[in-house]
Amino acid sequence: MTRIAVLGAGSWGTTLADLLARKGHDVRIWAHEAEVVESINGQHENPLFLPGAALSPTLTATADPAKAVRDAELVVSAPPSHVASGVFQAVANAMPPGAPLVSATKGIETAELRLMSELAARILPGRPFAALSGPSFAQEVFEGQPTAVVAAAGDPAVARQVQELFATSRFRVYSNRDVVGVELAGALKNVIAVAAGMLEGLGLGHNPRAALITRGLAEITRLGQAMGADPLTFAGLAGMGDLILTATGSLSRNRALGIAIARGESLDAFRAAHRSVAEGANTSRAAAALADRAGVEMPITANVCAILFNGKPPRESVGELMERDLKAEQWR
Repeated sequence: MTRIAVLGAGSWGTTLADLLARKGHDVRIWAHEAEVVESINGQHENPLFLPGAALSPTLTATADPAKAVRDAELVVSAPPSHVASGVFQAVANAMPPGAPLVSATKGIETAELRLMSELAARILPGRPFAALSGPSFAQEVFEGQPTAVVAAAGDPAVARQVQELFATSRFRVYSNRDVVGVELAGALKNVIAVAAGMLEGLGLGHNPRAALITRGLAEITRLGQAMGADPLTFAGLAGMGDLILTATGSLSRNRALGIAIARGESLDAFRAAHRSVAEGANTSRAAAALADRAGVEMPITANVCAILFNGKPPRESVGELMERDLKAEQWR
């Protein structure tokens, strides 16, 4: 049995905490919302972020992030990317120095354009780090739907530890050494999923969606290579696998955001109506800035950012993308 802290009680953090608790580990989850803490401890459910799911009775919750990580042998981090820095700072003095940090957040910190591994290296130095990513809707994982993900760590022993910790007969974990690639893939696919939702909201069909997903993967890979990632990572679970799921699946928050925007809803209105975060919005800004810094062309990402934050009409973006200068499919 391993003592595990989970930071963040959204749908994904709660699902991972429940999975680990059901494997017999001692799991404590930190939740920002007092009502979530009370409900998990009293009724063994999370009505805000995983309604209707009966959680493991051994899972406990706390409103104090430092208390959650104190004496933990491993910490799973699953807050939205825009608050991850603050969460890391809140546990920096309490988290045991040797405890690995497993990040399940699929986003980029926008203030300094940092991946979660880079934030952890700055705020929680010396802790072993792994990124857990791949095509995995929380609801389906909780239901026991067969799911395959990837654990990436620079140290193969850490990747193996995460594999063994999370793996079940319904949750298969592969290993990878490409932390940057896995993190970028998990974050950037959300931007393409927003775009896919926009196409659906405009009433467009399967041809444009297939083109979008394929060219979206190409521009994600371009940026990944420019930042030192292995291009093969983007053809794997964290890349192509998660992109297909998030761009087409009915449970995708990012796809839902794109549909709403294309039908005339504002980003602020969508955010006000949904507790769960659609990471693709903030990530579009961060990715556009990273692309500019790296000198990489990412036209789909740039258009998603312009639509969400500058009021550009989605249909205008479709025409603009189709009428760009003709190019070779491969960029090398």
